[in-house]
Amino acid sequence: MLRVRNQIGCSDDLVESCGKNGVTIAMLDTGVAFHPDLEHRVLSFKDFVNGKEKCYDDSGHGTHVAGCMCGSGKLSLGRYKGIAPYSKLIVGKVLDYKGDGIIENMTEGIEWILDIRRQYDIRILNISIGMGENTKRERMEKLVKLVDEAWGCGLVVVCAAGNMGPKPMTISPLGARRQVITVGCHEGGYFGNREHLCENYSSRGPSPFAMKKPDIVAPGTDIISCNAGIEKRGRYYRNAYIAKSGTSMATPIISGGAALLLQKYPFYSNDQIKQRLQHTAKDLREPWNKQGWGMIQIDRLLSF
Repeated sequence: MLRVRNQIGCSDDLVESCGKNGVTIAMLDTGVAFHPDLEHRVLSFKDFVNGKEKCYDDSGHGTHVAGCMCGSGKLSLGRYKGIAPYSKLIVGKVLDYKGDGIIENMTEGIEWILDIRRQYDIRILNISIGMGENTKRERMEKLVKLVDEAWGCGLVVVCAAGNMGPKPMTISPLGARRQVITVGCHEGGYFGNREHLCENYSSRGPSPFAMKKPDIVAPGTDIISCNAGIEKRGRYYRNAYIAKSGTSMATPIISGGAALLLQKYPFYSNDQIKQRLQHTAKDLREPWNKQGWGMIQIDRLLSF
């Protein structure tokens, strides 16, 4: 995450200039495990897969995503802290230990977020989940209508584009919606021509609902963040961090940027947040269906 923060202009001074009153981000994923970097961050947890009451993450995906958004970096002396380290979390576990899930769990998860959004003052919904098209139309229609409803209620809905590229028209159905902020992956040349970069398989637009998709990109290759498999040995921890790749890792970087903007300007609407993210992005000179408006730039985003 240090590399990412440097690459997108997210300095410690800029983060501190937004104040310490972090906003609440809802996350639908594989859950969240105990990790010192996420201590005291989770305000509410609900398990739609196994019905457990206490926080857990039997996959590791959700814990990694949470660390990208708002990890404190405690165990790394700040090196691997997230983009918005003062933010708080609402976590719905909708995916199992393999990272798989059924559409009903996703539907129930969004309904839950909508029910409690005022109670916890939820401002952002992060969905680092790519979904295929092999779902019955009626069930998918109900889900995407809920996503539209979430945006209509004022939530900043941030969705992964998916990892089904590089062919066009491969955006995940949730990310294909017109109003959500759809996040693709791009490294901005950081790794040169190295093989297996996330940007090479990041899903491409356009979508059936919006010709210009994705909306924005962020780094997503070998992102180091919180590891659900952390082990405590006496006073010390082992395996506190792990590298993962995909648009799932790029998505919380955008959610974190939106959280910082809302910390600084709490009365911004979700439409204003989306426009600001788009208009301050760095043009990477790539086709629109790969980069959207470009790569997020936190320094531009927060500078008026």
